[in-house]
Amino acid sequence: MVDGVIKVVDNYARRLVNYCEVIVFCPATRGSHKAEDAALPYKVVRCRSLPLIHYDYDIPTPALDPRFEAKLIKSGIDLVHIHSPFAVGLAGVLFAKIHKLPVVATLHSQYKQDFQKPLKFKPALEIAMDSIMRVFNACDECWAVNGGIKDLYVNEYGLTAPCKVRLNATDHRPVANPEEAAQKVNEAYGIPADATVFLFVGRINFIKNIDFTVRALAKAKSMGLKNFRMLFVGQGQDEDKLAALVREQGLEQEVVMCGLVSGREMLENLYSRAKLFLFPSLYDANSLVQIEAACQGTPTVFLEGARTSATVTAGVNGYISAPGEDNYARMILDIMADEPGYRRVSAAARKDLYLNWDDVVRDVFTDYVSRLSSR
Repeated sequence: MVDGVIKVVDNYARRLVNYCEVIVFCPATRGSHKAEDAALPYKVVRCRSLPLIHYDYDIPTPALDPRFEAKLIKSGIDLVHIHSPFAVGLAGVLFAKIHKLPVVATLHSQYKQDFQKPLKFKPALEIAMDSIMRVFNACDECWAVNGGIKDLYVNEYGLTAPCKVRLNATDHRPVANPEEAAQKVNEAYGIPADATVFLFVGRINFIKNIDFTVRALAKAKSMGLKNFRMLFVGQGQDEDKLAALVREQGLEQEVVMCGLVSGREMLENLYSRAKLFLFPSLYDANSLVQIEAACQGTPTVFLEGARTSATVTAGVNGYISAPGEDNYARMILDIMADEPGYRRVSAAARKDLYLNWDDVVRDVFTDYVSRLSSR
């Protein structure tokens, strides 16, 4: 599984090895990881996990894995940084408290949304939220991925630990030749050279509101949107449902299901080829894909109320649509009709929203050193 949180951890670790020794503690998921782990520039320690049927993720069980516990005890680590409040993150916090080590947490997700679907019984939801907030409140400092997520945790989730905003970034670079990049994408996916391209990159899961995207594009088509392609890049549990919805909405010619694209060069080409990145997700906290899109000067169209839009100024470096598929469809049409305005927003997206991991991780290490020296 490759998702935003995993990409954040990987990008931190790849750069932190230039400053210090790094060990990533994480679950062992389906299949063998020996070859992949050996190729990484940092050390990986995995714990056993149990598969979850019908879900994209597995359940890690570090407490049932004595080898994992032994490696953690022998690690000699000086500071713990958790990216999840569940089993592995909890193990990290407990280890830090026992050994009087500083512990930092990154707030990546809107956990109440995650819990509301499986835990329809309100007391169960409250118990689950109380459990994860106890983990975060035990940390010395929490880093929220944007101001909207900081407000959510402080004002709604009950975060009492010190908290500051630390933005995510990307390891992508602007393509050197946009025309050549466009040609490669056109050839790979059978796209006419004069077609307008819209893009989504991420898990193919309706929790991301990608079904909304399809219905909104069908409405935009009925309103007069012509000669466009919508590219869905990624894999996930709702691929068949998405394909069925595309057929139902009569968009078989316009929608291209690209599957998983792991090569960075092709991803950069895809972002560069796209006119807009369509991301009406109300689930995401601060998705890396919107930063990757901004790197290529491709603005994102969000929905009003999305926490992940907190870094964007509407109409300046991105777009925020009023709720509803009709409104989203009209916004796409309005953007297409205002090319000078689009160019201004495109340029501002790259200038304002594109951050590189090298710069972010340099500041992260400075924070680590400061926290260690204050103990």
